[in-house]
Amino acid sequence: MKLSGFPLCLLCAILFLWLAHAGSLRRCLISMDIHHMEKSFQGIKTAVQAKDSFQNITILSASETLYNITSSDVCCMTKDVLQFYVDKVFRNHEESDPRIQRGLSTIANSFLHIRNALEQCRSQKNCYCRKETTSKFQLIVRNYEQMEVKAAAIKSLGELDILLSWISRNYQPKATTK
Repeated sequence: MKLSGFPLCLLCAILFLWLAHAGSLRRCLISMDIHHMEKSFQGIKTAVQAKDSFQNITILSASETLYNITSSDVCCMTKDVLQFYVDKVFRNHEESDPRIQRGLSTIANSFLHIRNALEQCRSQKNCYCRKETTSKFQLIVRNYEQMEVKAAAIKSLGELDILLSWISRNYQPKATTK
């Protein structure tokens, strides 16, 4: 009879460990106003994308990179992509139109806030990067580096709608039932 209780105890232990792991991922949830970022981008999207002279090229390669990320890798990919946008894309883009510059500044500041929150998760070991995720991120970097710097920055800014949509889908709070 004691032997039959062992599988139940084993199952309970596995369930406990799984819940503990899932709970650690939830601690990396961050507060953000994704709709504010999307609204900022929608206000400048046409002007930014009109500057893109390479319509047939993509940097984010959504089907190969962002949309094939497991839920446990979302934190890592988000942090790395936001770091990439802050360090490369926003820094390499020169904008003379103050309206576009304000919209991009709003998004860049939001990215900094989110990135810093995710960096804290990573330092607390709640945001682990698997090799596959790092490889997918490196694909984004290679796509960017294959282009001239200013053209790559414009292309990446034009793809903000892809990134913001992905972030929205992965960080959407769960609906509560009343």
